[in-house]
Amino acid sequence: MVEAVLLFIAVILLSLTVRTTFGFGDALINMPLLTLFYGLKVAAPLSAMLSSTITLAILILHWRRIDLKSAWRLIVASLAGIPIGLWMLKDINETAMMILLALVLIGTALSRMLHPDRFYLKSASWAFPFGFVAGILGGAYNTNGPPVVVYGSMRRWDADTFRATIQGYTFPVGLTVLLGHYSTGLWTAQVGSMYLTALPVIGAAFLIGNFLHGRLKGRRFHTTLHILLLAMGLALILKAVLSYV
Repeated sequence: MVEAVLLFIAVILLSLTVRTTFGFGDALINMPLLTLFYGLKVAAPLSAMLSSTITLAILILHWRRIDLKSAWRLIVASLAGIPIGLWMLKDINETAMMILLALVLIGTALSRMLHPDRFYLKSASWAFPFGFVAGILGGAYNTNGPPVVVYGSMRRWDADTFRATIQGYTFPVGLTVLLGHYSTGLWTAQVGSMYLTALPVIGAAFLIGNFLHGRLKGRRFHTTLHILLLAMGLALILKAVLSYV
């Protein structure tokens, strides 16, 4: 029992520290492990609650750093893409799509690491196609984050703008997910109890993540960001291979 509680705390602390530091990446860590130990019907709503709490905390303190021109374009384009993703859900091979997405993430990470001063987007109008693709992936596979992260990387946002703008995009999306979980009865007593238990851990992760975020500025932030993108791509390939096997 004690070991299970400690593992739960460690998973939440690590995942939310990553989320606070970079603005994304928590679900990549906590969803597989929470699903393994508690099942998808607990992991999905709990992960959404945790992410939304961290997102709201970041927005309250750093909303002025949001690139509003990009954020609203990403949101509108994603809303347009979600129905297409839902329509495509029945016909597209998920394994092939995950591998394609992984290759995009790995290619972006490597190109930005090897040639940091090339391949960048000057105009916020590029948010429309990236947001549209994010909406399609979100509707089909609940994976809308990677295209937005790639967009932010190629826009060369500084660390504060990157983190705040990602939250400005994900917060309304996260609220929609939370309402969906509530309407389908996933807000159970167990989920609520686990969320309340995690509140002190959320606070600790927020403090640690903000400290780390403050230390990652300029080129150091982007180098670490691209390493994380590379890890996400490799994790998606591993997930696709395991699902195929």
